Amino acid sequence: MESILWNLEDKWNLSTQESIAFFICTCSLIIVICLVTAFLKRRAANRRKGLVGQDPCSADIDVEWSEPKLLSSNTLVKKVLTSTVRWSGPSKWEENRSTERVSPLLEGESGQWHSHNSDSPVWQRPILMGEKCELPRFSGLILYDERGIPVHHVDNDQFGVNQENVDVVGRTTLKDLLLSCFKMSTYTPKNILITGAAGFIACHVANRLVRSYPDYKIVVLDKLDYCSNLKNLIPSRSSPNFKFVKGDIASADLVNYLLITESIDTIMHFAAQTHVDNSFGNSFEFTKNNIYGTHVLLEACKVTGQIRRFIHVSTDEVYGETDEDAAVGNHEASQLLPTNPYSATKAGAEMLVMAYGRSYGLPVITTRGNNVYGPNQFPEKLIPKFILLAMRGKPLPIHGDGCNVRSYLYCEDVAEAFEVVLHKGEVGHVYNIGTTKERRVIDVAQDICKLFNIDSDKVIQFVENRPFNDQRYFLDDQKLKNLGWSETTMWEEGLKKTIEWYKNNPDWWGDVSGALLPHPRMLMIPGDVERNLDGAQKYDSGSTEFPGKSNETKTAAPASKTSNVPQKSPFKFLIYGRTGWIGGVLGKLCEKQGIPYEYGRGRLEDRSKLLADINSVKPTHVFNAAGVTGRPNVDWCESHKPETIRTNVAGTLNLADVCRENGLLMVNFATGCIFEYDAAHPEGSGIGFKEEDTPNFAGSFYSKTKAMVEDLLKNYDNVCTLRVRMPISSDLGNPRNFITKISRYNKVVNIPNSMTILDELLPISIEMAKRNLRGIWNFTNPGVVSHNEILEMYKKYIDPAFTYANFTVEEQAKVIVAARSNNEMDASKLKKEFPELLSIKESLIKNVFEPNKKTSS
Repeated sequence: MESILWNLEDKWNLSTQESIAFFICTCSLIIVICLVTAFLKRRAANRRKGLVGQDPCSADIDVEWSEPKLLSSNTLVKKVLTSTVRWSGPSKWEENRSTERVSPLLEGESGQWHSHNSDSPVWQRPILMGEKCELPRFSGLILYDERGIPVHHVDNDQFGVNQENVDVVGRTTLKDLLLSCFKMSTYTPKNILITGAAGFIACHVANRLVRSYPDYKIVVLDKLDYCSNLKNLIPSRSSPNFKFVKGDIASADLVNYLLITESIDTIMHFAAQTHVDNSFGNSFEFTKNNIYGTHVLLEACKVTGQIRRFIHVSTDEVYGETDEDAAVGNHEASQLLPTNPYSATKAGAEMLVMAYGRSYGLPVITTRGNNVYGPNQFPEKLIPKFILLAMRGKPLPIHGDGCNVRSYLYCEDVAEAFEVVLHKGEVGHVYNIGTTKERRVIDVAQDICKLFNIDSDKVIQFVENRPFNDQRYFLDDQKLKNLGWSETTMWEEGLKKTIEWYKNNPDWWGDVSGALLPHPRMLMIPGDVERNLDGAQKYDSGSTEFPGKSNETKTAAPASKTSNVPQKSPFKFLIYGRTGWIGGVLGKLCEKQGIPYEYGRGRLEDRSKLLADINSVKPTHVFNAAGVTGRPNVDWCESHKPETIRTNVAGTLNLADVCRENGLLMVNFATGCIFEYDAAHPEGSGIGFKEEDTPNFAGSFYSKTKAMVEDLLKNYDNVCTLRVRMPISSDLGNPRNFITKISRYNKVVNIPNSMTILDELLPISIEMAKRNLRGIWNFTNPGVVSHNEILEMYKKYIDPAFTYANFTVEEQAKVIVAARSNNEMDASKLKKEFPELLSIKESLIKNVFEPNKKTSS
C-alpha cells in the first residue's frame, strides 16, 4: 500500500490525499466492472436456458401456503416449494417475457399485483398473506417444471374469473389462487416402472395401479430375491397393461434398456433389502442393493432424460429413535439419524436421490413410511411371523422386553398413499406415510394370541435383543393428509384380514422355517432362484419377461440332477466334493427333500472357475465337502504336503472369499481331529473340547492344515464350520465308514472318542444352512464311544461270529506314519440348537445297527 502511494506521489507529482483518492476510485471501478461482468454472464446463461429477460435470481415463486396449528384460520406461513410458477401476459408472451424480480412472501409483509401494461403483469411488491389482492387482466397461469418446460396451463375461468369483469370483480386471496393452481396440476403418468414389485408393499401398489388405471402401462422389475414371490402379482398377470421383467436394479445396461424401450416416464422405486436383523449379519449386501442399486437407477434417469417422476421409497427408520415422551412425530424436515445398517443405507440412498434432484434437476419425490402389514408379507417380519408361529402352536419370540413401540399401517392403505403421492405429490418434497396409533411389540403378540384364542402368557417367549433396537418411531403425517389421504383400515380389522389370508395360504412362501427363528439370517438369494409356486406362472430362465396375457406354462431346462426336483423350494445348493462320501450323501438328501442342487465343476484353488460355477448355478448356499484326507488315509498327506495345502487351506479360503463377495453362506465340513486328550480334558472325564478352544493336536500334517484354515476362516462372517469326527453311516458297505474300517483291521486301539453319525447329522447340516447359522460347531453326537463298544455292537447286531483284538497306542505308532487324534468334543451348543439330537450310542443303535439288523434278517 505504501509503495503504491509512493509511486503515485513520485511519478505523477500527486499529494498524499490525491493519491489515496485516486487509489479508492480505481478499486471501486474494478469492483463495478466485475459485478457487471458477472451479471452479464449470468444473464447469458439464463438466455441459454430460455429465461430471456427474467431476473435469474428469482424467476420462480417458491412459496407453499398452509394452515398451521395453533394459529387463526386465516393466518398463513411460508414453506419452501420446488414447483415453479410463472405468470404470462395474454398475447406477447413468446415475444416479450420480461418479468421483474419475484420476491418470496414473508409472514407479515404486504404488497399488491400491478401491471405495467396488458402484456406483462409483474409482481411489484408482496401482499399481506391472506389479504385480498387485485388481479390484472391476463390470460392464465402456466406451471413450469425444474427444466423450464411448461407442464400445466390454467385459464382465467378456471379461477372463476372472466376476461370481461376481471378488473371489477377479480378479487381473491393469493392463497386461493395458488391452491387452485396446484389442485389443477395433478400428475398423469403413462409408463411406470415399479422396482421390487414381486415383494410385499410394491405388489399391492402394482396390482392397485394395474386394476385402477388401465391406460397406464405398468412394468415391474424384480430379481426375485428370497422375500419376493411371483404369486404376489397373480392379480395383474393377465392384464394387457402389465409386464414383468426379471432382473436386478444394479444392472445398468438392463435399467437403461428398459427405460428406453418401454418409454418409461415414471419410476416408483421400492426394491431394497429391508430386514434389520439381516443387516446386522450381512451389511455389505444392504449397501449393494439399497445404495448402489438406487445410484444405478438415478444415473439411468439422468442419461435418458425422460423421467417426469422418480418416487423413492424410504423408511421411518432414517429418523432414528423418537423420544419416548415426544408428543409430536418426526416431520419431513427432521434430521436423519439412522441407528442400524439397514436404515443407514436407506438414508444414504436418500442423499443420492436429493443430490440428483438438485444437481441434475431430476423430478424426485421421497416417501418415509411406518411399518406395514397385511397379506403377501414374507414371514421374517413381526406380524406374519407371529401369525404362522401361532398357527403351528409354537412360541412367539419377542426381542428384549417387548416394550419397543411401533406404528402399523395396513397394506391397502399404504398402496392408496402411494397412489396419492404419484398423482398429487410435489416434486422435491418428502412425504411421511404414517399413523399416530402406536403399539408395543408385546401388545401385537397379545392381540394375535387373542384372535387365535391362545393364552399369551404361555406362548410369548422373551429372547435376546438385537444389537441395537430403536425404542420408538413416530411420524407426523399431516403433510400427506393435506393431499387427501387418510388411514381407513383400523388395526383390528386389518389384523383379522391378515390372519385369514395366512390361514388360507399357509404354504404361500414354501419352507420358511429359517425365517421363523427369533433372529433369522436370511441370505440374499440371487434372482435366478424363483419361487414359482402353485398358481404362479413359470417362465423360461433365459427370458426376462413375464408376459401379461400368456397362459402357457414354461419350465426351464434344468441340470440333470434337478430334473425331478419341484421348483417349490426357495433354496438351491451348490455342492463341492461330488466324488467324496459326504458330498455324495448331501446330493441324495437334497433330492429327497426336493431341494435343487448342482455339484461344482471348478477346483477350489481356481478362483475363476468358482466364480463361473456361482454365476451359472445361482445358488442360495454353498456346501464345501471337498478336501484332502489322504489315500487311503491321512498318512498320504505326510508325503504330499503341497497338494494338501493347496486344497485344504488355499482352496477352502478361496471358496469362502468368493462366497462372501457374492453374499453366500458357505457350510464347510471341517474336522474335529485337531484336539487330543490333555490335562484339562482327560480321557473318560466327560469334559469335552468346546468350539472356542484352541487346537492342541499337531501329530499329522492333515490336522495341521485343518487347524490352520479353521483359524483363518474365523475372519469370514459367511462361514459355518462343522467339525466332523470319525464319520459313521448306515451304509456298512462303504469303505470310508469308520465301522467298516475298524471291522477290517487286525487290531484296534480301544480309546473313547466323539463321532459323527451322518444319517442323523447331515440332514441337520441342511437345516443349519436354512437357518443361516454361522461360526464353528462341534458336529458330533453328544458323548463318546470306544472302538471296542462299537465292535461289540457290530457283533451283536450284524455278525455274532465276529472277533477282534486290541493293541496299544505305542504298538499302533509302529505301523502308521502320522499320529492319530483322540478326543471328546463338547456338543452342547449343537444340542441346544437341535434338542432332538441323540447321544452317540443311541444314534448308533437307532440309525446304524438296527436298520442293518433288519436288512440282514
